[in-house]
Amino acid sequence: MNIIPYHRRANYYETDQMSIVHHTNYIRYFEEARIDFMRQIGCDCRKLEEMGAIIPVVDAYARYHKSLHFDEEFQVNIRLEKFNGSRMEFSYEIRFPDTGELAVSGHTSHCFVDEQQKPFSVKHRFPEIYRRMMSALSPQPVTA
Repeated sequence: MNIIPYHRRANYYETDQMSIVHHTNYIRYFEEARIDFMRQIGCDCRKLEEMGAIIPVVDAYARYHKSLHFDEEFQVNIRLEKFNGSRMEFSYEIRFPDTGELAVSGHTSHCFVDEQQKPFSVKHRFPEIYRRMMSALSPQPVTA
């Protein structure tokens, strides 16, 4: 599946006293890209929540390579690395689109829970969501 990278500019309010984007905002950028990714594959997060499927973050990690500044354009490349119906993991690369230079890399892990916060698998409850997620799963490299 061909996913279009998420593009935007850094806002002034996201910067700190050193005029760089504060480190906490990169996790927000991951979330924005993930919501966009889900929309692109036909799994709108708002509709999922209305259906009773909530997708909390279980783990988040970011490694900072180069700072973003106010009004700089960036893109977030996102991949669905793992998915088994109840858990999933995304990887992210925030890059400068003009140069391709890496600003931040990271990953997040998630699970599906119902409105009572009980984990469940979408495989049987929402088979179409399962199919779409499986089709968006990034191919894993072959190891020798």
